[in-house]
Amino acid sequence: MLDVRSAHADLAAASFATRMTAVARVAEENAEEVDREARFPHETMAALREARLLSIMIPRELGGEDASVAEVAELCTILGRACASSGMVFAMHQIKMSSLVEHAARDEWHRAFMRRCADQQLLLASATTEAGIGGDLRNSICSVVPDGAHVILEKNASVISYALDSDAILVTARRTPDAAASDQVLVVIEKSQGELFQTSTWDALGMRGTASLGFKLKARVPAAQILPQPFAEIAARSMLASAHLFWSSLWFGIAGAALTKAQASVRAAARRMPKTVPHGATRLAAAAAELAALKALIQDGVGRLERARRDGDDIDTMGFAVAMNAVKVQASQKAVAIVQEALTIVGIQGYKNDSPYSIGRHFRDIQSAPLQIANDRIIANTSTMLLMSAIETDLEA
Repeated sequence: MLDVRSAHADLAAASFATRMTAVARVAEENAEEVDREARFPHETMAALREARLLSIMIPRELGGEDASVAEVAELCTILGRACASSGMVFAMHQIKMSSLVEHAARDEWHRAFMRRCADQQLLLASATTEAGIGGDLRNSICSVVPDGAHVILEKNASVISYALDSDAILVTARRTPDAAASDQVLVVIEKSQGELFQTSTWDALGMRGTASLGFKLKARVPAAQILPQPFAEIAARSMLASAHLFWSSLWFGIAGAALTKAQASVRAAARRMPKTVPHGATRLAAAAAELAALKALIQDGVGRLERARRDGDDIDTMGFAVAMNAVKVQASQKAVAIVQEALTIVGIQGYKNDSPYSIGRHFRDIQSAPLQIANDRIIANTSTMLLMSAIETDLEA
């Protein structure tokens, strides 16, 4: 008989980074095919489940490993270097998991659900966009409708990434049919409880393996599956900050992978012409400095979120929200610029898809960064907050 507890203990003894590095090797082997065929990275997901990395944020008492924000961010970088689509699926799953851990850990139904997430390594997806409001996740048209001890929910979601391959979807909706558009709740809908009707396709420039299709979703679930806290609080206190930081960590991984290829190209040129400074060497040095600045930006954001969660005196301030928004906007812009510079350094060999120095997939994947919660929308939100909040001008957060 398989000693499951012993196997789990052996896995837990290995560091998160060691386990993710093994997963990343699987992801890298399949990345080109995932991108070419715009298919879900099944091999990566199987490896993530085998390494039990989907449940690491869940508290130990519920079967998880109490992973910190910094630890999950590092894993997003490792996987993003190998396959951006795989890294994005992992990041989006962990964003949903952070909402459960932060806002439902004392609720009976959600505690039992998290135990099952850990035991069965369930994959969580998200349905926050909606036809008619686009990417404005803080407003909903659909609502939950009370039906005895259950609620009925129908949502025309513009996008639900990897919905068909997920085990549960966390869905936003208005609290009641009479509630304001911004009076939202977050509902867990398991795969067996709902129906999905595909409404759009996904033939995108990059991030092609995320399978970000549109769906009409219909479900009837026990009312206990609604998270106890309002979605406004969930978004402000955990979801947006986690999304900005995990995505930024993934983008850092993509930028690092592209610049590593640029470095290999410059080194190859140096070997061919040992007495001359290779073309691109100076650009490489400047781009490496930009990559270091991007790393510092993300590390500062991660540190601020972890301090805010620990101390609780910053997380509800406008200054904190402005800082997290700034990380997302700056990280997405810097990552795009670094990958563009890597392509410039490598030249035509980076432009070609069949070259060992090809940067085509990294270039296409990173273009999603400024669009995923559009930077213009985030900057507009920040500008509104700055009408009521002072700009931080000191070095201490």
